[in-house]
Amino acid sequence: MIFITVKFAVLPEHADRWPEVVAEFTRATRAEPGCLWFDWSRSIEDPSEYVLVEAFRDDEAGAAHVGSAHFRAAQRALPPHLAATPRIVNVKVPQDDWSLLGEMAVGES
Repeated sequence: MIFITVKFAVLPEHADRWPEVVAEFTRATRAEPGCLWFDWSRSIEDPSEYVLVEAFRDDEAGAAHVGSAHFRAAQRALPPHLAATPRIVNVKVPQDDWSLLGEMAVGES
């Protein structure tokens, strides 16, 4: 899978509305057949920073996402709400789901 993490520095005046700003982009991306997950989190240290954790089945699914109409719309709609260019980590991982963190196993002896 392609595993991607993106940090978005949102302008403080738009930070509380960010989930609303990205709602359509999020909904459309999650509906893509090759999208495994597309999840937003807000930093507890910096309320203007949001982190997007996303994964796509393979290169083809990633290319379909970047080529989609909703991605192009986001390219136009999101930057006016940002304080800086988003930062990204993009890697291929030889799995297709989350692994369990054995060091913090719950309910196992």
